[in-house]
Amino acid sequence: MSVEAPERIVEFPALKEAQGKLDAKRKELADLLREAGPEYDMSKVKSIQGDTHAKVAHIGSLNAALEDLKKDVDEKLVIARAAGAAKDAEQVEQGGKDLPSEPRTKSGQHKSLGELFVASQACKGYRPGSGQGPSASLDIELKTLFSTGAGWAPESIRTGRVEMFPTRPAPHVVEFLPQTTTSQASVVYMEETTFTNAAQETAEGGTYQEATLALTERASQVRKVAVFLPVTDEQFEDEPRAQMYVENRLPFMLRQRLDSQALVGDGTGVNLLGTSSVVGIQVQAKGADPIPDAIYKLFTKIRDDGFAEPSVLFIRPAKWQEVRLLKTTDGVYIWGHPSIPGPSTIWGVPVVETTAAPATSAIAGDYTNFSELAVRRGIDVQVSNSHSTFFAEGKLALRADVRCALIHYRPKAFGHVTGL
Repeated sequence: MSVEAPERIVEFPALKEAQGKLDAKRKELADLLREAGPEYDMSKVKSIQGDTHAKVAHIGSLNAALEDLKKDVDEKLVIARAAGAAKDAEQVEQGGKDLPSEPRTKSGQHKSLGELFVASQACKGYRPGSGQGPSASLDIELKTLFSTGAGWAPESIRTGRVEMFPTRPAPHVVEFLPQTTTSQASVVYMEETTFTNAAQETAEGGTYQEATLALTERASQVRKVAVFLPVTDEQFEDEPRAQMYVENRLPFMLRQRLDSQALVGDGTGVNLLGTSSVVGIQVQAKGADPIPDAIYKLFTKIRDDGFAEPSVLFIRPAKWQEVRLLKTTDGVYIWGHPSIPGPSTIWGVPVVETTAAPATSAIAGDYTNFSELAVRRGIDVQVSNSHSTFFAEGKLALRADVRCALIHYRPKAFGHVTGL
């Protein structure tokens, strides 16, 4: 039986050029990681300008370019293999290759057992009624069927897509808070807690009325939001995209936590103080009111008592659904037809649907003028193998953290609707 020749790949300039570009990008990425050292210290990388985030972003762009170049090489390789197969077939037709020695039909297919028997001397020499006839040997190949189960299993290559776990997007809340920087361990300010206006008309020689003012010092402590993840050396060495994936997900976790703390943080221990836990904010019970009515009453309290203008309303998607689907008795949608595009608003105030909001209340306030996210240090991601026994076990410790303080300067400028 003849042996199949190895697969032929016809080389052409486009394939060689694409492979060269791929090899060059791989070398560039390897050189950068080698320059950063085993601890991936971006400060050691001098071949890229900018801070750590700029260098990490550059490495990410290299990974993306590698994926595109690899796809280009694979496409050209398919063409080269097809060209090689065509050339082999042409040589077979011209008699340039040995044909298999097994018995074949005129169409080139292997003869079956029945076909071999009919063509044999045993069948042709047999005479009915004679009781005997000549014998013949049939050359039949006995072998295991070459199939995917017992032979060559097909190769399946993963796509470049990574489907993330379904979770709350971020940032969704803190983007509505003005962000500043601080170099202190806490943000200290004065709040006017007493204001008695005694000004009035006074007759000539009359007694002036005494006004009263009092200030109270307030402080919002800088807190640290942090997360840690252990990773093996092999995970980062064998899959270059794994590092970028981890370094992107850890900061996402921090932003997601900040979103939650900005609304529901209780301020105890090392927690930030979220809007719903601030002492003195406006409270409006829903009671028997429709949700839109209760929200408007809260806005009125913020305006009348807090002398502020609500800039945003945070509410759970399931609760906003009740508002969005409100209809008149004849079936007309009150909050606009489903085909109407545009941002969600209620009484002219932007609505942000987020599961960071409490399950049974909606939170609103003048975040633009009376809140602040003071950042002591932005998000920082560090890698080390010095944690515990990680050095001896070939593991890396990735940690990410951010330090910030959350301030609500005027409590009465904020409030929530309860009982949703």
